[in-house]
Amino acid sequence: MNISIHLQDEDKILISRINDMIKFCNEKHSVKYTHFLDERQKQLALSYLKKEHFNNYLFYGGYDCSERCVLGMFPEYVEKSLEDFPITALSFKYREEDKLSHRDFLGALMSRQVKRSMLGDIVVNKGNAVVFVYNTISEPILSEINKIGSVGVNVSIDKNPVIVKSERFSEITGTVSSLRLDSIVSLALRLSREKASQLIKSVGVDVNFELKNSVDFQLNEGDRFSMRGYGKFMLFSVNGKTKKDRIHICIKKYI
Repeated sequence: MNISIHLQDEDKILISRINDMIKFCNEKHSVKYTHFLDERQKQLALSYLKKEHFNNYLFYGGYDCSERCVLGMFPEYVEKSLEDFPITALSFKYREEDKLSHRDFLGALMSRQVKRSMLGDIVVNKGNAVVFVYNTISEPILSEINKIGSVGVNVSIDKNPVIVKSERFSEITGTVSSLRLDSIVSLALRLSREKASQLIKSVGVDVNFELKNSVDFQLNEGDRFSMRGYGKFMLFSVNGKTKKDRIHICIKKYI
């Protein structure tokens, strides 16, 4: 199967980059790293590595179970190691009464021309946050950032970050005529079925980290889906039918 079929331009660039890295590892016998990959890009990279029978690699985002990861590729006979991954954990501390969100941190960093590919997970808790960044941008952040929005922050390198993640979400409940992708997206985004269909066909929806453009793709309970600019969701539960044969469902929207 040709993995390049139906790929977006940025995905084709990623595959080309990984292909170059495979050649470099094999020919120069040196370790290579990508920038941070999101979950869909990670799945795409995994598929390509398997297709090329390249097995000496690791995905790492600075802590166990990170969502955004750097792909490290190692030459044959070189032991895989996490120690040299080009990732720095930055700790942001601020007053507990100040409220900051993932979006606040992401917006503040990207407004300073930091590319998303240079940023890993952003884990926000009460009065503190840990942001995983590519090594090359850690010093500018340390020296230049003392506010996130209007909130003063103290930034430092955290060599042993303690990550406490809690899933925050709102619930969307309603009925749909079927578990087709257009029906689910329509309810999740509070759009008409027609507008949901147009969005799916033109932009696509990542379902379990694979891009889908088919409006009649069937979802199952537990499937995760996301659309750039609209957020991340899960079809959390399917709860029987109404007298008119519509299906009760609950969708989680991650905050």
